Amino acid sequence: MTSRTMIEAIQNAHDLAMGADERVVVMGQDVGYFGGVFRCTAGLQKKYGKTRCFDAPISELGIVGTAIGMAAYGLRPCAEIQFADYMYPGYDQIVSEAARLRYRSAGEFTCPMVIRMPTGGGIYGAQTHSQSPEALFTHVAGLKTVIPSTPYDAKGLLLAAIEDPDPVIFLEPKRLYNGPFDGHHDRPIVPWSKHEAGEVPDDYYTVPLGKAVSRRTGSDLTIIAYGTMVHVAMAAVEELGVDADVIDLRTLMPLDKPAIVESVRKTGRCIVVHEATLTSGFGAELVAIIQKECFYSLETPVLRVAGWDTPYPHAGEWDYFPGPDRVSAAIRQALEV
Repeated sequence: MTSRTMIEAIQNAHDLAMGADERVVVMGQDVGYFGGVFRCTAGLQKKYGKTRCFDAPISELGIVGTAIGMAAYGLRPCAEIQFADYMYPGYDQIVSEAARLRYRSAGEFTCPMVIRMPTGGGIYGAQTHSQSPEALFTHVAGLKTVIPSTPYDAKGLLLAAIEDPDPVIFLEPKRLYNGPFDGHHDRPIVPWSKHEAGEVPDDYYTVPLGKAVSRRTGSDLTIIAYGTMVHVAMAAVEELGVDADVIDLRTLMPLDKPAIVESVRKTGRCIVVHEATLTSGFGAELVAIIQKECFYSLETPVLRVAGWDTPYPHAGEWDYFPGPDRVSAAIRQALEV
């Protein structure tokens, strides 16, 4: 076991995948010699050469379109978009081509590709570097959508995504790259080296797509979260001393519905937390599922804690960011205390 940041875990996953399968290639802006804007691909070009890890022009449409062609003809490309906010020029290729290729070819072609994107706020990136667009992908049939919250999961989920025969959107909460973040921006940063989830096996392993994990068990209420919000939820629960289930979805599509239903039926109360905007956010889908499957178990309405329905502000970042105070307020409302 080695203590790794999420950046190092992702780099290690790439390294192992490329070493195990010569069809795996890495491409994107500055991923080669520079090693990526966050260094998630550091050293790969030097080790595997310029034909397996190479820089792409500043064209997200071109990056995604080229990766789709490579995947259709037998390679397993891992394309990096520098920030999730920049993926919009390539969104048509993702939706109309990558997600539909298996269906439109009646299974003759598949699209085994991964599109990695740093996502979320908490780094003073403002409106063009802080968006959380996961709901735009979960709406599209044919795509899988993954958001890890720890280095251990980031490595295992990325290796599983690379093995998958269909396109996977791999969203990396950039605020978690170097350590867990509980939403208290005014406190010292805790590195992954001091967190148990920073311990990452050196060998090749996978974390199955579509399986949630319980980060904490309890009976008072259920909190469903993913990415950075898992750590925020944990902080709020611990500060209030509440006996709560905290479910980390890890994969939004496919979704682990049984884990959600089992927990909510047990506790009778539920809060959904995500950083993306409230309206039409992925939390709305979760609430609909809970309403249908757990209606007779619910003691109170399902609550959502999310970002505002505005662009991500720079000056008011910590008001927008769904921090522990907002989660704590929702917990008190759910418990009627």
